[in-house]
Amino acid sequence: MKNKMDEMEMNINLKAIRISWVVTVLLLLGWVGVEWFTNRSFNWMAFIILDCQLLVYWGVQLILKWSLGENEE
Repeated sequence: MKNKMDEMEMNINLKAIRISWVVTVLLLLGWVGVEWFTNRSFNWMAFIILDCQLLVYWGVQLILKWSLGENEE
């Protein structure tokens, strides 16, 4: 049987997800930047992955805020 997470476990998971998301964004930005400055070529694959990740993050955040009625920004 699966137990529900308590507040501490949820907080730990949320922090881990946030840190991994930031690391991924920084690595993709670094990859695009290194390719640009070393080869003068634009790495479209890393840029598309980065854009998709950011769009999904902001889209889900917008939908969840709207569904909870917290769209006061």
